[in-house]
Amino acid sequence: MKHIAIINGHPNPASFCYALAEAYKKGAVESGAIVKEINIAGLDFDPNLRYGYQKRMELEPDLLEAWNTIKWADHLVWVHPVWWGGMPALLKGFIDRLFLPGFAYQYRSNSVWWDKLLKGKTAHIITTLDQPGWYYRLFFGRPSVNQLRKSILEFCGISPVKLSYVGIIKTASDTKRKQWLERAHKMGLQQK
Repeated sequence: MKHIAIINGHPNPASFCYALAEAYKKGAVESGAIVKEINIAGLDFDPNLRYGYQKRMELEPDLLEAWNTIKWADHLVWVHPVWWGGMPALLKGFIDRLFLPGFAYQYRSNSVWWDKLLKGKTAHIITTLDQPGWYYRLFFGRPSVNQLRKSILEFCGISPVKLSYVGIIKTASDTKRKQWLERAHKMGLQQK
């Protein structure tokens, strides 16, 4: 039985990202997976890594619980919008505070290499856009995807990392939104 953590990085619970996450969850549960959710907007934590890596900040209880969910999961589903080419600040702060040396990775002594402490996990990024996915990739180089997929998840050993674009959100009809929700449900059923 697969353990799935859905990590929703949209700060607004009324957003379409929440509907996508719920559709994915419904499909995953129907397929027999055990699903836990991390809705970052509902967590009580300081998203600012105040001292960089010079001094460790104590993790708030909500972050400790979120980390336990991430460690528990076989598959991480990241749902977030693209704003100004990147992820929302709250999501970035969540990652800054949790994906720490000794947690997600560990540099080796006297080496440029590191140990990837989250090996064995897979991920799926579902991101909403107000432009076509092909346009975001070709003309902007998809910075949010590169950051989350390559610089964070794969850096920590999570692989493969699948990607799904959803958009153009701002001009989408109700029919199109329904199709996207059905697609997210199907992704959950397939546990991808």
